[in-house]
Amino acid sequence: MDEYLLELDKFIEESKKRFEDTLKQIVDIPTISADLSHKNDIMHAVQSVSDLIAGFGGVAEIVRTKGNPVVIGRFESSHCSKSVLIYNHLDVQPADESRWTHKPFHLEKDGDKYFGRGTTDDKGPALTALFSALYAYRHNLPVNINLVWEFEEEIGSPSFEGFLKTKKDTLRSDVAVISDTLWLDRDIPSITYGLRGLQAATLYLETGKKDVHSGVTGGAARNPVGEIVHLVSRLYDAGTGRVNIPHFYDKILPVQKTELDGFIRSGFSVKKFMHVNGFKSLRTNDVREILKRLWVMPTFEVHGIVGGYTGSGVKTIIPPNAEAKITMRLVPAQKPGTILKLLKNYVKSLNPDVVVKPEGSLDPFSTDITGHYTRAVFDALKFATGKKPVFIREGGSIGTVVTIKKYLRCPITFIGLSIPENGYHAPDENFEYRQFATGVKTFVKFFYNIGTNKKLPKIVQQLS
Repeated sequence: MDEYLLELDKFIEESKKRFEDTLKQIVDIPTISADLSHKNDIMHAVQSVSDLIAGFGGVAEIVRTKGNPVVIGRFESSHCSKSVLIYNHLDVQPADESRWTHKPFHLEKDGDKYFGRGTTDDKGPALTALFSALYAYRHNLPVNINLVWEFEEEIGSPSFEGFLKTKKDTLRSDVAVISDTLWLDRDIPSITYGLRGLQAATLYLETGKKDVHSGVTGGAARNPVGEIVHLVSRLYDAGTGRVNIPHFYDKILPVQKTELDGFIRSGFSVKKFMHVNGFKSLRTNDVREILKRLWVMPTFEVHGIVGGYTGSGVKTIIPPNAEAKITMRLVPAQKPGTILKLLKNYVKSLNPDVVVKPEGSLDPFSTDITGHYTRAVFDALKFATGKKPVFIREGGSIGTVVTIKKYLRCPITFIGLSIPENGYHAPDENFEYRQFATGVKTFVKFFYNIGTNKKLPKIVQQLS
């Protein structure tokens, strides 16, 4: 084994207590970006993690934005060969304490499992990258490391583009790593290579100026709630999920059998998927069809319909307006702007009085699994776990990925450290020491691979 890696296991073991203490330090701060009452908590966390980076020997920089600051941590090598940027976010979702068996903002340890909001999304992975950078720095691995820690990811990263536009020259890197993805099985390492895009919108209809009596006006008056529900039912089939918007599926590439075979090897379980998400039933129980729908097909979803009386009992009024909040997840070859135009045209043909209000969009993303840096991750995960990783897509969207691609113009790859049982956004969210140990081994071997220009074996193409 190379001298760079000889002390790695010892370092991980000796770092356990420090990792736990550090994780507690930042998990105990409720960095809820969606709640402005936690603004001071976020500023406290910004200063705390900046001091933490400095205490690890890095150079910390707090970058002010129109919203929450972004923290950069730099670890430079005296004989640098390559530069890598690692992105994580440190803001978190709110937590309803009544649904937790552990306190959400007070790290609790149960054996080698750590409970608390943000432990897996995304504070545990962020600290794993920090400890990996510390090891690389101490052993002078030939790689410069830039840690980028954001505090607005959970609200759509509204300030991240402005931040990166300002700092793009400082953060120019050979490769960017996103550490905010997951494996589907704790014993099967996975590499994400694709994310769906997003087009959100509000469908708004106004047919009057005030609530009116349904007995006096019903039959003649238009009912905007009913019309919005009818419109939505024509936009997509709620039973199958099939989208009815003309030309919606025009440019989508067919799913290859070899790609689905690779997904199956990820360890996806229909039973576990239903349990983790609390589902009573699904549209289909066929595992291949589920994976196809989750990762490689676009969707249309209704998130809420607003209008009329929603209190207890029945109030016999016809409301003056109603709206539906919808999103469409998009796959490569679909452009948000094009899909939005198709939606507007079809809505106009069905109900010209409905106004389509765009609410945000993201491009889909995919990366070449045969590229050098993805092979470096593949080799690093194999080193850390002793197993060949599988390639998966994810159905969600990460806006910062698109922004990094736009401004840094470097290859992007993923090192995910979480599993479904960790409870992303759920009560009793958790992270495990095993994930920290595996993550440090993976990151350090990745640094070694790219810094020393290690010759890497080709990955057998499973997606052709």
